[in-house]
Amino acid sequence: MQTTMLNNFERYHCQISLPGFGADGQACLQKASVLIVGVGGLGCPAAQYLTAAGIGTIGIADSDIVSENNLHRQILFSPADIGFSKVEVAAKKLQQLNPLVRIIPFNDRVTSSNVLALINSFDLVIDGTDNFETKYLLNDACVLLGKPLVYGAIYQYEGQVSVLNVPQKDGAYSPNYRDIFPNVEQAEIPNCASGGVIPTLAGVIGSMQANEAIKYFVSPTTLLAGKLWMLNVLSGEARTIQLKTLNKKITSLTQTIETITFTQLQTELNKFELIDVRTPDEHINFNIGGKNIPLDDLEISFGLVECNRPVVFYCTTGKRSVLAAAKFKKLMPDARALSLQDGISNI
Repeated sequence: MQTTMLNNFERYHCQISLPGFGADGQACLQKASVLIVGVGGLGCPAAQYLTAAGIGTIGIADSDIVSENNLHRQILFSPADIGFSKVEVAAKKLQQLNPLVRIIPFNDRVTSSNVLALINSFDLVIDGTDNFETKYLLNDACVLLGKPLVYGAIYQYEGQVSVLNVPQKDGAYSPNYRDIFPNVEQAEIPNCASGGVIPTLAGVIGSMQANEAIKYFVSPTTLLAGKLWMLNVLSGEARTIQLKTLNKKITSLTQTIETITFTQLQTELNKFELIDVRTPDEHINFNIGGKNIPLDDLEISFGLVECNRPVVFYCTTGKRSVLAAAKFKKLMPDARALSLQDGISNI
């Protein structure tokens, strides 16, 4: 044990020696868990620096394989890795970089069906994606679960970083992605492959994302929360702008979902179609009636739902049910879909 502690100190002593960091700061990092979605130009440097810094648990999620056009900016990969899973290659190299860190690879595409379960066990999420659909998806899931999201984006010679949805002392949250880009059309810019990007920009922005993650656990008062940091590497200019919160309500994946309390539901129970979107085991253990259609099965089983009356989806805490209602409204736009507020955990 003494040898392990000494090795830890030798590995991390440069950051432990920093004013305001110390052994307590290092202990916070070693207890922390971070999920990095997208092991590309941003995710690679972010993962390397967080691994080197000693974050206790790091999840990496990506369903892609390494291709030749990744190599100029995705610095975890080499020509020998072409054709192999990004997360498997990255996990192996990150584990070699720091055996003391737990690396968890998720070789999955992040979708509305798995996003909540994926991020729920992590303290913080880093957005290393390059498409606006997934950025909105991650943002909305983090809003629903109350998780901070370190946003990053790059295009040609310009990059952006912000820390979104950070809880404040008054119980509110800092601005999220929809406060920056309220409309999808505003976020429709080309990705790196079609618009081009200088590779060094990816390194700078990914490193800044890692920096903000470290600050979140060690020195949260100095975060880029409520701020958007913008860099132009061609001119060397950087500036920071203040963000305002535009969305006062929790946003679902596509819209604001109507909710109903358990008290309201009880008074007019026969007027609603009740759907439990938890797992079969959860349903058997305890339920308040209705059909059991797990969230992941909703798209293929929506025909079992009677739409001639309002549909109330419920789960344990009200988070999965909001997602289910949003998915159902997308499948059946004319149906009335509600989520049971706060779920059945306190019934």
